[in-house]
Amino acid sequence: MRDTSEQPIDPAPRRSRAGLMLIGGAALLVAAGIAANGIWERSRTQNSLAQWTAAQAVPSVAIVHPQPEHAAQPLVLPGDIDAWFEAPIYARVPGYLKIWYTDIGAVVKAGQVLGVIDTPDLDQKLDEARHNLAAAVANWKLAEVTAKRWKALLPTRSVSQQSVDVWEAQAVADKAKVDAAEANVDRLNLLAGFKNLVAPFDGVVTARKTDIGALINVGAGSEPELFAVADIHAMRVYVRVPQSFSAQIFVGQKADLALPQYPDQTFPATVLTTANGVNMESRTVLVELVAENPDHKLWPGTFANVSFELPADKKVVVIPASALIFQEEGLQVATLGPNDRVEIHKVKVGRNFGTTVEVLSGITADDKVIDSPPDSIVAGQLVHPLAENAAITNDTAKASQEAKEPSSQPPPSPPPAEGYSNHPVKPQ
Repeated sequence: MRDTSEQPIDPAPRRSRAGLMLIGGAALLVAAGIAANGIWERSRTQNSLAQWTAAQAVPSVAIVHPQPEHAAQPLVLPGDIDAWFEAPIYARVPGYLKIWYTDIGAVVKAGQVLGVIDTPDLDQKLDEARHNLAAAVANWKLAEVTAKRWKALLPTRSVSQQSVDVWEAQAVADKAKVDAAEANVDRLNLLAGFKNLVAPFDGVVTARKTDIGALINVGAGSEPELFAVADIHAMRVYVRVPQSFSAQIFVGQKADLALPQYPDQTFPATVLTTANGVNMESRTVLVELVAENPDHKLWPGTFANVSFELPADKKVVVIPASALIFQEEGLQVATLGPNDRVEIHKVKVGRNFGTTVEVLSGITADDKVIDSPPDSIVAGQLVHPLAENAAITNDTAKASQEAKEPSSQPPPSPPPAEGYSNHPVKPQ
């Protein structure tokens, strides 16, 4: 009988155990690889998210370049038009107006009679003066003849030397009285010539403030003028220029006049002179212009808008008004410096044109000005420029303002992690 207690051992269980160990080790290696890959992907996603967040924290700004003032700037100021010459006519002698020959608007020549004054008192004084002159001449001739006779009798010793000297002195005194009487007659004749009111120069009668029979007083006191004559072949225009613009006004500068009664027409004028002094009350400089008036459309006393073309200052630049920063230190402007870092400049502004302003100092035309800067902007801050060489227009300022204001659209989402999708996953 065969012994069955000693049978050979089967190696299959050993091989199964070794295979399982190999499979478990491989599974562990795969799991470790998956875990390492997940950690690496998570780290990369976190770095990407940090970079995106940092990029979103840098503000985006619009860039504009200051524009130099190449074109002349208009300056419109109110002005008053006066005649080239204008003279009020007053009486030199009292009396009554006998007649007048010219009314307002009449064109007159120099020396033309405007009116005549009746002067009975002056006429009586003139007649009296003439009689006094005749009496003085008679006395002088008598004294002269007597002096000659007494002098002829002096060699005969019938008269004394003293008597001769007395009559000669009397003749000299009477001659002086004649000269005085003649001077009085000449004076009264001169006054009598002022009976006629005449035009002092060629021009137009702009006023007549008397009439026939009116009592005429002497002088230019409280009484109004009798006539007024104006020379309007050319007109003088007076303008008060503010002190800030006075240095830009010069002799020979051209200007245009605009009058309310001629809305579609302008009249050329030229700066004639300036007062070379500033009025302390108004802080203005009186400027005188001359305007030719061949058609006599310009009248004395007319109001006019005077338009100057001020020369451009090459040192002055123009920027949008939205680029100004109002701080405790004063007006400032932010510019883009090297490496996209912000630089702050204190500026001095000039005229304000509404959407744009003049900058007199602080920046140049080569600077890159940040338009509509954020309120929190500081020097050295990193910014992202959106555009350069942008024109200074209203559209640019509007776009900059819109960029500054918060948008109604939702903020952009962060970038998705590697291996993931933003699209929803359809359930299986």
